[in-house]
Amino acid sequence: MGNRGMEELIPLVNKLQDAFSSIGQACNLDLPQIAVVGGQSAGKSSVLENFVGRDFLPRGSGIVTRRPLVLQLISATAEWAEFLHCKGKKFTDFDEVRQEIEGETDRVTGANKGISPIPINLRVYSPHVLNLTLIDLPGITKVPVGDQPVDIEQQIRDMILQFITKESCLILAVTPANTDLANSDALKLAKDVDPQGLRTIGVITKLDLMDEGTDARDILENKLLPLRRGYIGVVNRSQKDIDGRKDIKAALDAERKFFLSHASYRHMAEKMGTPRLQRVLNEQLTNHIRDTLPAFRSKLQSQLLALDKEAEEYRGYRPDDPSRKTKQLLQMVQQFSVDFEKRIEGSGDQVDTVELSGGAKINRIFHERFPFELVKMECDEKEMRREISYAIKNIHGIRTGLFTPDMAFEAIVKKQVIKLKGPCVKCVDMVIQELINTVRQCSNKLECFPMLREETERIVTSHIRDRESRAKDQVLLLIDIQLSYINTNHEDFIGFANAQQRSSQTNKSQSSAGNQVPLCISSPSLSENLSCTLMGVCWSFAKAG
Repeated sequence: MGNRGMEELIPLVNKLQDAFSSIGQACNLDLPQIAVVGGQSAGKSSVLENFVGRDFLPRGSGIVTRRPLVLQLISATAEWAEFLHCKGKKFTDFDEVRQEIEGETDRVTGANKGISPIPINLRVYSPHVLNLTLIDLPGITKVPVGDQPVDIEQQIRDMILQFITKESCLILAVTPANTDLANSDALKLAKDVDPQGLRTIGVITKLDLMDEGTDARDILENKLLPLRRGYIGVVNRSQKDIDGRKDIKAALDAERKFFLSHASYRHMAEKMGTPRLQRVLNEQLTNHIRDTLPAFRSKLQSQLLALDKEAEEYRGYRPDDPSRKTKQLLQMVQQFSVDFEKRIEGSGDQVDTVELSGGAKINRIFHERFPFELVKMECDEKEMRREISYAIKNIHGIRTGLFTPDMAFEAIVKKQVIKLKGPCVKCVDMVIQELINTVRQCSNKLECFPMLREETERIVTSHIRDRESRAKDQVLLLIDIQLSYINTNHEDFIGFANAQQRSSQTNKSQSSAGNQVPLCISSPSLSENLSCTLMGVCWSFAKAG
């Protein structure tokens, strides 16, 4: 690359990654990077070692990469490696690099195949590499081993998705050629987050292990499962070569010879192999950084302005300043008040999709629970007839009455109206309990100040309890008002004339019409009126003061 500024892009992004890692904070700037994704034994480690030209990654059966490895390759005149967690210590023996990766992995995950999303940052300086940054992610596994949880596959999948879902991340999908490409775990994951294949680079390994008479020509020519950035084939060392400590340089020469001599690949030999893959990744990562630079710069500037504004508030900050303590106290109390109102009014920032709470639950109490309690007040018709008969006879005394006395009517009606007190008081109790639950939920933000939280809950709860007694008094007063005067002119009241009209329309009830008292109260209208009245009383008392 001729542009010196472009060559400095990758090291600059590396410095940003190191800065965030060193302070223990996640980088939320979505830095451009390349994530290496593949199943177990897909050949990811061999590809990375071929880039460096050294054996430095842990090997073994089962899941070996158990933490993300941020591998920063930097072109230099000498060859050494250093870890971010061992700053200042240079590793010239790459066997020690492997041991350090294993030790640091076990330190966080344990020695029995556990996994962790906390990355290991490794920087390798070498004259044999191009500036490149890759993130080696754990291989996709199906069956848990050791002390791994039963959902290990989902955990690894979630970890991989944390990286590759970001639009700034290029995906290096590594798939062995001796498996069906349609069943590739790496390509399936990549397709889930990059359905158009715009960010995915395919790498086909183990081309030399394919069955005789078969080849991956259609795949490498990007005909079978097309990707915007295409596929590159590589040939890694076999397990026998690794055990025999075969030199990587010799392996690269053998890889070159394989592509030049194979009838299916010789026409594309210049576009295959590990050196070609390294050049392509360097070029594409640099171009990707360049393309995302404007949006990245804009986001960085906006975050910088926000941090400067926040830092300005702390210039001249004195922890013992009483005015600042008072201001902070007022802000927390005000925020508590705002959160409480949002939960009741239904305009909260976080929407609960698991259960009803706050205003929604209170609304359900008024419109579902309270009418249900009214419907439960079943009237035993036989008992009602007996009470009516006794009331009429007791009012007439020794006389034989001709008409139904008003006093008997009022006595029976009032006895039924009084039954409404129970459901009304119960409704108030349920609303009060939900208000108290809402207070406790809103006070969770004060958990860093337990005494303030406890006192806030006590004061607000006491106020609600005080309003509870006043709300109940008001509700009972409304029922007493209804008891004080029976309005027989109400449209829902069925008088004698209406009773006669209805009885004439129903042949089945003609025989018993003379024994029935013309009395009826419309339950739906009554429940609606009571619900509206109760809601107004409870809410007005809850917000009062």
